[in-house]
Amino acid sequence: MRVLLLGAQGFIGRHIDRSLSAAGHEVVRAGSGRRPVPGLLQVDFARDTDVARWLPRLQGFGAVVNAVGVLRDTSARPMRAVHEATPKALFDACALAGVRRVVQVSALGIEGNPTRYARTKLAADAHLQALTAAGRLDGVVIRPSIVFGREGDSSRMFMGLARSPLLVLPGAVIEARVQPVAVQDLADAVAALLQGDGLARNGVLPCVGPSPLGLAGFIASLRGQLGHGAARVARLPERLTRLSVRVGDALPFAPWCSETLALLAQDNVGPAEVLAELLGRPALPHSQMVARSWR
Repeated sequence: MRVLLLGAQGFIGRHIDRSLSAAGHEVVRAGSGRRPVPGLLQVDFARDTDVARWLPRLQGFGAVVNAVGVLRDTSARPMRAVHEATPKALFDACALAGVRRVVQVSALGIEGNPTRYARTKLAADAHLQALTAAGRLDGVVIRPSIVFGREGDSSRMFMGLARSPLLVLPGAVIEARVQPVAVQDLADAVAALLQGDGLARNGVLPCVGPSPLGLAGFIASLRGQLGHGAARVARLPERLTRLSVRVGDALPFAPWCSETLALLAQDNVGPAEVLAELLGRPALPHSQMVARSWR
């Protein structure tokens, strides 16, 4: 199948690209950048909010995978356009062009979350679901918990914390539960959705590892896998928490910011059977992620 992959240059997108190619699909990679990249279909996620921009690009495709995401709202990549307006235009264009199969990579824990990230992602998810319910598309939204892998910004942050003998975290983050998923498992799940019985799946699918645990417990697990003893865990005072995210908001390269705090401060878990069924095997447990997903 000829598949248009949006966000092919990103952390998750690069893994999806490899999984789709390994499954025998012809992948056309789409992304944005200041300079043209050979073999990359140039799109502008900040400005391609019109259906007419997408219709000519969709000729000859059997499926579209949208793996575009940003954590910060900037003038160059405004979150409302990147997460909401552009995907809505893309989904409407798919319906008009007859490209029925659409996979939207979203995020777990966005329902009821007040962040701009969550609201804009949720709006695009809902639009795809509405088109699917109307019979115009066969759309599926896949929502991963924390995605772990060497190239991920949040993964590097967690690994950095895991190397420290003193772990100081906001109280809400310490108490929140997560269900980390290896990036390769997420990528293989997306490929499985375009193979055989996977094509029959519609709706919203959680994508999580085998077992939930507290975020502090996950960092402790990473620390143990690195061969270190248990770290001391301390609760960061609320005043310092607010200060730390303000500093993070001012540093565009930092993975820690107010959006990150709000997303991490609530449970991010779901039923593990969905991913295992898609993969046809158990997903990678968090206890093996350093050895098998940090390479």
